[in-house]
Amino acid sequence: MAKLPHTPDIPKPSLVSKRELDVVVAKAKADPTAVRTLRCRTVAQGRLHQLNYIRNLPPQPVMEDEPEGLLGESTAPNASEALLAALGSCLSIGIHANALSQGIPIRSLELNVEADINMTSVWGSGDLGPKTIGFEVIRVSVSIDADASRKALAALIKHTVLWSPVANTLHNPVHLDVALAPITLG
Repeated sequence: MAKLPHTPDIPKPSLVSKRELDVVVAKAKADPTAVRTLRCRTVAQGRLHQLNYIRNLPPQPVMEDEPEGLLGESTAPNASEALLAALGSCLSIGIHANALSQGIPIRSLELNVEADINMTSVWGSGDLGPKTIGFEVIRVSVSIDADASRKALAALIKHTVLWSPVANTLHNPVHLDVALAPITLG
């Protein structure tokens, strides 16, 4: 299994209190039918660079590019790598929130997320013979230093995966509707 270098120089974010978490949980429980629409606007920037605009955030943190071997310049993660980052981030947040909810203090948490992908079809332009398109298996290894037994930590991770929106989007069949936008006059 490939390991990425450890980055201890990244500043640790401020801690979230159990009281703050309880407020968010209470709000969600007050209206269990609430649905929120998330949006992203992706704009091609030339070559194979993409910028993704989310909410009113600047686009730089979500810029995407392909590696040099796939006509890119390796200036940013590609879309498949960004998907792995989204999964890792969602699981990390879920583990942290559920540990906080259960009174388990976490000293450190690191997730290594990896997946194999067959690149021979190259976006539908290469070998179009029968094969799995996309990831067949995604592997996540969770390293956690916390005051809890391995059994309790395994249960924490299992619960987090069960309730992770990104993990469930990847795991469960999702209706995908992609269509040409209507012509706008003006």
